[in-house]
Order: sequence, then structure tokens, then C-alpha cells
Amino acid sequence: MKTKKVLTSMLGGAMAISLLAGCSSNAGTSSTPAGSEAPKKEQAAETPKADNTGGKKTELVFWTLFAGGDGEYMDQIISSFNKSQDNITIKNVKLEWAEYYTKLVTGVSGGKGPDIGISHTSKLPELIKAGVVTELDATGKAINLNWDNYNSNILSSATVGGKHYAVPIDTHPFIMYYNKKHLQTAGLLSADGKPTLEPGGDGFVKFLTTLKDKLPKDVTPFAFSNNADDPYRLWWALYSQQGGNDVIADDGKTPSIDMDKAIKAANYIKDLYYTSKVIKPQDPDFYKTFQSGKGAIMMTGVWATGTWETTKDLDFGAMPIPNIFGNTKTWGDSHTIILPVTAKEDPKKREAALTFANYVAEKGGQIWAKAGHIPANKTVLDTPEFKALKYRSDYANVAGDVVFPKVSEKTWPKNDILKKYLDEIWLNKTATDAVFKKIEGELKTTMSK
Repeated sequence: MKTKKVLTSMLGGAMAISLLAGCSSNAGTSSTPAGSEAPKKEQAAETPKADNTGGKKTELVFWTLFAGGDGEYMDQIISSFNKSQDNITIKNVKLEWAEYYTKLVTGVSGGKGPDIGISHTSKLPELIKAGVVTELDATGKAINLNWDNYNSNILSSATVGGKHYAVPIDTHPFIMYYNKKHLQTAGLLSADGKPTLEPGGDGFVKFLTTLKDKLPKDVTPFAFSNNADDPYRLWWALYSQQGGNDVIADDGKTPSIDMDKAIKAANYIKDLYYTSKVIKPQDPDFYKTFQSGKGAIMMTGVWATGTWETTKDLDFGAMPIPNIFGNTKTWGDSHTIILPVTAKEDPKKREAALTFANYVAEKGGQIWAKAGHIPANKTVLDTPEFKALKYRSDYANVAGDVVFPKVSEKTWPKNDILKKYLDEIWLNKTATDAVFKKIEGELKTTMSK
């Protein structure tokens, strides 16, 4: 366990409500698609049948932060696992998203944490530094866990100092959705149902202005927020498409913003609001705008897929975000399963916990994909169950394009700083170069602590 000072710092970061991922409470969780069901028993993972507990089942407590559709899918996976073998029982304890990390840190520090937990990869370095999370390699070797089955880009975000600290179950990247009816009306839908879109920044603006000219005035070409998470995600994507380096330097103590690329990405987005005017100004609910058929395209995380496909009469498509600056790099995060520090380490319980984690990623991945997430375990993508899901295959390859943040315990504070000041650009309050000077100054202060 780390020092009291580190834990106190960690608690402060955990209590800051950051909406960086699909399980966030603002609009990220999806509805349960009609007809979804738990996998059949014959799909059960090959869990160990040897009884290591003297005839008594090993009960493991699993803390999760999933709500809505995500929570229901995880319930199905846990139920399926519990039925698939006779040695391990998983007890799911659902915590509120806004309280989850705070309770995880305090629970572990007080010796009352769970056997299994959830962490975003962007939060993982904080948990490691605070002494909350254990590394998994020895336990993984004991149960013959094959790390090669996991997408290498996603797995790298859960690997710190060459050691595996989490089992990734997905990535939930930032993608683009489009209304097929509106694109068809504007002459921008190909015969195969895909957008007719020229690559490059000018090509995307031309696409949006054509929508603006061709569609009714009450339909916005680009349903999008004017502040907070999603504009930040788009900025990160376009900054990354230019090859912009992470804004945290390799030393982890100083900022490292590529100013020219940062400003270029921000100004491109700003022009969509105020020059091309293809985004509805001050839209109070851009999710509702797209869902109601009043938006031609929108961008957000893949977790919206489940909501759109259960929306009556919404004929939509999903795809990677457009190639604006030479490629389709994008923002993303991942849900992972961790084994927290416990008051008394039990190797057999750890093996049981990691067996469950691997099951969630592999056999449970077919269910988890229904929420819209891209499974981290590559074997899931080849299953008939995954291939039968609409839309997911159209963006599954985005898993390799996600630009994860640098491994740093300052990632979440950094993101909060970026979002706070970038909002001044989207709301046209402050010049872009002045905003990034503010960002650099506050990052210096935060990084030095």
C-alpha cells in the first residue's frame, strides 16, 4: 500500500466527476436491444473443473459502475458465467458512476474492497500509483491466460512498465453516425448505404455544407454539443490525426503540447460552429436532435449504437470518424477488469477472479458487444454471434485507430483542464492561441504536484 499522501491525492481525483467514457451518466449508456439474451450454456468458457476449495464454491465480490444497457448486459454475462461451472460464484455489487472510484480507493485502503473491480484504462495509472491495483502476470500464467488473444493496441493501454495490470474487455471509441434518409435526400449516400465523402478537411466541410443546402431548414447537418466531452473527443481525434504528441511529456511532470497542431485542430472545429455554420448553435440535447431525425450526422462514442437501433424509424449507419488530416485516428477509452489489493491475498481466489475476467472478455464479449462496444478479445470478432450484430462490423477496425493517452496518473486531471479551456473556444469566448497558453500554464502547475 502507498503512502497516506498518495491515497489522499487519489481520493481528490476520484471525486472529480469526469464523463470520459461510455458508462458515464449523461447519455452514454445504451438501451437493451430487443431480443437480447444470455449466451446458451454450450457457449460456456472452459473454466477449471478441479475443485480447489475443499468442495465449497469460491464466492467473489465484483464491484461495477455500469448502468442502463451496460449494466443489464453485464448481469447477463455474470449469470452465464455462474451457470457455466461449479466452482466459482460472482456477486455483482453495482455502484453509482460518480461515486465508484472514490469508494474503490477508500474500500481498498480500509481493507474492505472487492475481489474484482472495473477500471477505465485512462484511470488505471492513478490506481496503480495509489497501491489499489495488483499486477496480473503470475496469476495469468497460473491459469494459462493467453494475452495474445487481445487486441494489441487496447492491451497496451492496460500494460504499465511491461506488466499487465488489467484484462481489457472493450474499447469504446469516438465514431460517426449518419441518418441514411437525409444523406439519400442530399445525394450523399452510395448504393451500398455508405456516405459519399471526400477525404480531407475540405471534403468534410463540402459534405456538411451540401447537407445544409439540400435538407430542410429544421434539420441540422451536424448534431453536436457546444461544450464538454464530445467536442474535446473530436479535438483529441483531429490532433492525433496530425500526429500530435500526448500533452504530457515523457517525464510525466511537464506539458508537451504540439501547439501548431493543437491550434489547427481546434480552429477546424471552431469553424464548423461559426464559419460553415453546420452545427446547431447551443443545442441543449444533440443526442435527442439526432434520435428524433433532426440531425444528418452526429459524433459520439460507440455506446450510442444500442440506443439508435432501438429507436423506431431511425434508419442510421455507423462508421469511423472521417479522415480529416490524413488518417482516421480517434479518441477512445477502455473498460478493464482489475484485481484490487485485498487484506489477505489468496492465490486461488485470484486465479478464480482472473478466470472470470478472461471469460467476460472472451465468451461474454458477444453479449458486451450488444452495448456497442468493440470487444478487446480478438477471438470474439470471428464468432457468428458478433458477425450477426448489425453496425458493429462497420466500426470494429477502429480499435486499432484509438490513440490512448500516455500512461500517467495525471491523465484525468489533464483531461479536465483541456475540456474546461477548450469550451472557451467552442463558445467563441477566447482566441484559440490564448486558450492553449492557459492550458499549458495550468498543466505545468498540475504536472508539478
